[in-house]
Amino acid sequence: MSKGQARRPAPLERCRRLAECTEEAGHITRGFLSPPMREVHRLVREWMEAAGLCVRIDAAGNIRGRSTDGPRLMIGSHLDTVPHAGGFDGILGVMIGIALAERRIAPLEIIGFSEEEGVRFGKPFVGSLAVIGAPLLDEDILEAIREYGLDPDEIPQAAIDANVRGFLEFHIEQGPVLDGLDLPLGLVETIAGQSRVEVTFQGRAAHAGTTPMNRRSDALAAAAEWIGFVEQKARSTEGLVATVGRLEVPSGATNVIPGEVRASLDVRHAKDDERMEAVNSFAFAARSFAYNRGVHVEWEVRLEQSSVDMDEGMVSELSAAMESLGYRPHRMVSGAGHDAMILARRVPTAMVFLRSPGGISHQAQEAVYAGDVDAALMVGMKFLESWKCG
Repeated sequence: MSKGQARRPAPLERCRRLAECTEEAGHITRGFLSPPMREVHRLVREWMEAAGLCVRIDAAGNIRGRSTDGPRLMIGSHLDTVPHAGGFDGILGVMIGIALAERRIAPLEIIGFSEEEGVRFGKPFVGSLAVIGAPLLDEDILEAIREYGLDPDEIPQAAIDANVRGFLEFHIEQGPVLDGLDLPLGLVETIAGQSRVEVTFQGRAAHAGTTPMNRRSDALAAAAEWIGFVEQKARSTEGLVATVGRLEVPSGATNVIPGEVRASLDVRHAKDDERMEAVNSFAFAARSFAYNRGVHVEWEVRLEQSSVDMDEGMVSELSAAMESLGYRPHRMVSGAGHDAMILARRVPTAMVFLRSPGGISHQAQEAVYAGDVDAALMVGMKFLESWKCG
């Protein structure tokens, strides 16, 4: 199916309608249980009920519509956004779920998770963690739940029971792989593991004009050498991505040798041993470059997230559905974290990517092809025809 031939489906219309629910005029910004989320919940409830679903908002702020209390498949994604977001990250997966529920092919529960991005309080996956029964202990989060009119004491009731037999998430890729291959869809095999580190290079500030080059302890020069090493190793190691995304030079001035530099490091790989080997090499390199310049390094690990494999049975069934419809089932790794990685702790889980034109996401230019949404719906319907709850 060509990119431009298909009629624009309801999921895209609904995504654009939800994009109007924002905290900032002219931008899409919608944090955890923020005021515009009330209109989102009103609209999503309306669409779910029209699809014949019984709808509730649980105590973690997830909106859920189910066709039965019995054995069922859960389909969904998140409804919150990053600041100045696009209109499809997360939201499209919920709208595809509702569109599939409208077909009434199989027993389903459609869910719009309340907080995946973690923007408001710095804690992601609040909604999906509640769904797998993990405790939510952050008082700021509990207070936000109270302010929204929900009861934190009822959060345990958000947890799924044995009747939820699997979870399926449709999501835009947020990267350029499928677009480069000219493929509408991809099948996620693994969600990459992730390490986040805060690195501080502590040297000695001094006058830029009066301090000889061989007498300097330049923290920024050490950091620059290290950043080059990080990029070189990531480029030469298959499947590894590593990013120094933030660099701070406190008290920086044009005529002062930098005495301190703070940097962030983000490392991801589908194989945890490869990721940890890379992190260890980055730590050794930081200390080596620093030592050669008389600089001290502080290395603080902020996050260690293991990789998560999707359920092979579900992935194989989705692959067969794609092939039967004429789509190449390209298997791939997700470099980004998703609610699917949380649900996989409790139930068989699978994830379908839709191509992101230009690989653009988390900004206003984020887009999706209508034909690709049609493809996802057809694959979803084919999968549901053969999927068994038991």
